Amino acid sequence: MLGHHYTRSFLETAVASVNAGCNLELSYGLKNNVFMHIPQALAMGNITLQMLRDRVRPLFYTRMRLGEFDPPDMNPYSSLDLSVVQSPEHRNLSLEAAVKSFVLLKNVRGTLPLRAQDLSGQRLAVVGPFADNPRVLFGDYAPVPDPQYIYTPRRGLETLGANVSFAAGCREPRCHWYSRAELVRVVGAADVVLVCLGTGVDVETEAKDRSDLSLPGHQLELLQDAVQ
Repeated sequence: MLGHHYTRSFLETAVASVNAGCNLELSYGLKNNVFMHIPQALAMGNITLQMLRDRVRPLFYTRMRLGEFDPPDMNPYSSLDLSVVQSPEHRNLSLEAAVKSFVLLKNVRGTLPLRAQDLSGQRLAVVGPFADNPRVLFGDYAPVPDPQYIYTPRRGLETLGANVSFAAGCREPRCHWYSRAELVRVVGAADVVLVCLGTGVDVETEAKDRSDLSLPGHQLELLQDAVQ
């Protein structure tokens, strides 16, 4: 609220937040936290002790239900490691969730899905800064999985046994530098072209918003060249 000028100080922010029902501050890494001003607000009479108790009670009730105050050997989650978290069952579930969460805006002449049996003899071109760059595929607040489980569009299509060619055109989402010749060389010889564009955390994250929805850098030019 302070950053958006709704309040003018951390003390005022603490009072407004508690009065509004807030009981949790995401303050990791901050040297000066809003909640540290709650005792001053209490002493000044801006908030009451009963109000504080009402805010804290559901917070600690949730922590108790999660087992945070139990001995580690009583918590079934303390024994989980990557062999469980990234087990075949869980990875298959993640794959199912990814497949079912796609939003298809258009499917002219039934272009999708691409099936392995239909790609025999077909030449596929996968282009764009998101085509084969694992680092840019994850959004803000996303976990970082084991690299062996990261499938870029290029890597995923190569598992279909298709003849896949690749050109980034520009190496990073900002796309300040763009090689049209690299793109045209790959796209011109292809039967099917997949263009992988976007923003990623390099361009926008929490507290780093943009004033418009246009593709960054030369990405629009890359798309237009691929279409032409």
